[in-house]
Amino acid sequence: MQIIVFEDRQVSRFSPLADLKPVYDLVTGCHSLRQRFVAAFSGTGVSWHLRRHIAPWFSESNPGAVVNRVTEDEVLLVNGRLICDAAVTQFIESGRIGPGEAVVQNGNLLFCRTKAEPLPFAGTVFPDTIDGMVVAGAFSCVEVTGFRLIENLWDPVAMHPAMMREDGAALDFGRIEGEVHPSAILVNPSAITVEKGAEVKAGAVLDASDGFIHVGAGAVVEPLALLMENVFVAPGARVKSGARIYSNVCIGGGAKAGGEIEDSIMEPFSNKQHDGFLGHSYISSWCNLGAGTDTSDLKNNYSPVSIETAHGKMKTGQQFLGLLMGEHSKCSIGTRFNTGTVVGTSSNIFGNDIPAKYVPSFCWGDGKSGAGAYEIDKAVETARKVMARRKVEMSAAYEAMFCTAAQQSGR
Repeated sequence: MQIIVFEDRQVSRFSPLADLKPVYDLVTGCHSLRQRFVAAFSGTGVSWHLRRHIAPWFSESNPGAVVNRVTEDEVLLVNGRLICDAAVTQFIESGRIGPGEAVVQNGNLLFCRTKAEPLPFAGTVFPDTIDGMVVAGAFSCVEVTGFRLIENLWDPVAMHPAMMREDGAALDFGRIEGEVHPSAILVNPSAITVEKGAEVKAGAVLDASDGFIHVGAGAVVEPLALLMENVFVAPGARVKSGARIYSNVCIGGGAKAGGEIEDSIMEPFSNKQHDGFLGHSYISSWCNLGAGTDTSDLKNNYSPVSIETAHGKMKTGQQFLGLLMGEHSKCSIGTRFNTGTVVGTSSNIFGNDIPAKYVPSFCWGDGKSGAGAYEIDKAVETARKVMARRKVEMSAAYEAMFCTAAQQSGR
């Protein structure tokens, strides 16, 4: 049986964070949703459905992956927005999904098991997104409860603290295999891992009194940095000198983290190496926060945070929410972001005032009236330079995906 993890119609809710990647590449806790699927079904393999303009780059980045193809006679569709935990794997492996059944939760198709032939896209071109409830309507529906999936743009951040604790419980701690300077301080080393090839430099403090700390292979913790209470530093990442990395922080591979950071997600190759506060935020790959950039993650009256997107204003119900920034966006030194700010893909933010709470993709300026559009050829050239600095070449497939995102933004 072929397991196909699919993108459904709700993927538009996750713009701009999912403009240049499938929704299951979003991160919450220590891992992306896709990493959880791969770990759960490593023995059987997983196929992937995603939007067509992303598929060529995704295939290029994942050689051998089955993308947007039905290859077997029997298919199990699995919603890519699911948190693939023990409940998901047990539900599938127990055989509780019968042939010809669709499993639905709160209007979301979670699973559908069927022969390939009834599927409207079998043997043809997959649609950009799958209308889960239309598919479910052709099968016998089973209503369930209790499964976790991301449903809103802010959910990766809202779920992040609990997911960090959950993921930390599954990590292997007590291994100090990398190079740790004699003057570095490790508090509660039984809850700390420094993998082989990692380096913890002079005067750094890793305090796992109230959580865990994981420093991946090839990662560097520079002098006098402080890490405490659930910090995951992925392989190849760098924590800068004097950084204060507080509770529930995931720093992706190749990312640079400095200043004060708490309850936030930094995707691979993102850059916040200077002083400034980042809290309850999601910073996508290839973003750069200028020196002294600050985010507000709590309103002065402590009321729930609302955000603005291309779809209008939305109530999040969250008391804490900072910055949600799409890939390749940049901001100048001293930028101050308001509580619950959303920044689109490849925007260049500068100016003397606080930027708008919603800065559209490919914006040149602060997102307010009078801000211009970032010319696509110049945006591509900047992105190419940024990637080259990290020894990553922008392929033709990536450039085409990037340009399509610009076109879709209407900039």
